[in-house]
Amino acid sequence: MQIHVVSQGQSLSGIAQAYATTPQDIIEANDLPNPDRLVVGQALVIPIVGRFYFVQQGDTIFSIARRYNITPEQLIDINQLNPAAPLRVGLRLYIPPQPKREAEINAYVEPRGNTVSQELQQSSRNAAPYLTYLAPFSFQVLRDGSLKEPPLTNLPAIAAEDNVILMMVLTNLEEDGFSDELGRIILTDMQVQNKFLDNVVATAKKYNFKDIHFDFEYLRPADKEAYNTFLRKARDRFKKEGWLISTALAPKTKADQKGKWYEAHDYKTHGEIVDFVVIMTYEWGYSGGPPMAVSPIGPVREVLEYAITEMPSEKIMMGQNLYGYDWTLPFVQGGEFAKAISPQAAIELAANNNVAIAYDEEAQAPHFNYTKDGKEHEVWFEDARSIQAKFNLIKELNIRGISYWKLGLPFPQNWLLITDNFNVVKNPTERYYYYY
Repeated sequence: MQIHVVSQGQSLSGIAQAYATTPQDIIEANDLPNPDRLVVGQALVIPIVGRFYFVQQGDTIFSIARRYNITPEQLIDINQLNPAAPLRVGLRLYIPPQPKREAEINAYVEPRGNTVSQELQQSSRNAAPYLTYLAPFSFQVLRDGSLKEPPLTNLPAIAAEDNVILMMVLTNLEEDGFSDELGRIILTDMQVQNKFLDNVVATAKKYNFKDIHFDFEYLRPADKEAYNTFLRKARDRFKKEGWLISTALAPKTKADQKGKWYEAHDYKTHGEIVDFVVIMTYEWGYSGGPPMAVSPIGPVREVLEYAITEMPSEKIMMGQNLYGYDWTLPFVQGGEFAKAISPQAAIELAANNNVAIAYDEEAQAPHFNYTKDGKEHEVWFEDARSIQAKFNLIKELNIRGISYWKLGLPFPQNWLLITDNFNVVKNPTERYYYYY
């Protein structure tokens, strides 16, 4: 598998010829919204086994082999090179596929209304082969300890078809916002808490959930220890059922980080109690804020590097957005909110407006500007390059895997690159019990 960035004057047929594939294969792999009008700066995934490298000025057999972690002898043998002859600039060399490591992949799915739409069902079905977990969002705890269920429709059956673990997401959402008071009640009122756990167990058995996932946010700082104590109690109960337990954590860079989103989330203790955590490493660029990358690689790295000082790296899943935003300029705080946009829609938008896609090397994220109805817009989104940068970080830091928020906005390149980088774990239930 290879990522190609479209240059000025390139055509689909020319790109296909350069990589010894066909235009149709590239169209199908990328589900191209613009096959007849490629955008300068657009990233394409080339569906080949291994990759090609085109020799640059100053390259040597040794330097190329080192770059791709193969031996010079392998490079010479595969490409029938004369080791005594200089490499010709522009020469196409074949690089064999790299070894893959195991990784766990989660995706949240958020149904709206009373049923799961056909579009969300199909999105879940398409993603299932690449998933370890499928996480319907969310079961909302009520103040008496009962649960408000989301619609599930065919999601349990979709998960079962591809050996995907259903993740039961539990939240302290109340009237579309996270409630610190609701959190306080659940964490400190033992009668309500016991009823809550009884309901969780009964519901998990009913739908065959195998991971119980707590996404309790905006908790009172004073409830940090109560949350830790609750998680120990929940873990002990769920382990009797043979279930995993996990939590969602705000993106911190230090233990004493201030703010109600952060203070009750104790990285070190969660790392000791639960099987794994999902760290929400996205929304630096958000709908109500100024235009910027949603998950810039620098801040993401900073959060994860802190996290691995507090818990085993094997317990950490990196959060990742499957969307971008389209801002109307000039940005005014408290003014018009940015519109969420899929990577596919972003590419089509650039093509329709005949604008090139730029790539911010520091943030490792694509972006572009366009004008509509006399107003300028700025778009930041995800592409194959930005996702590959995150996959490289997962491998570098040796973390457990990645968790996507959320299914429903198409991004076919992401799933292709998962298969190129990782062997997706399908049955992790027993893999991590050695922590206990």
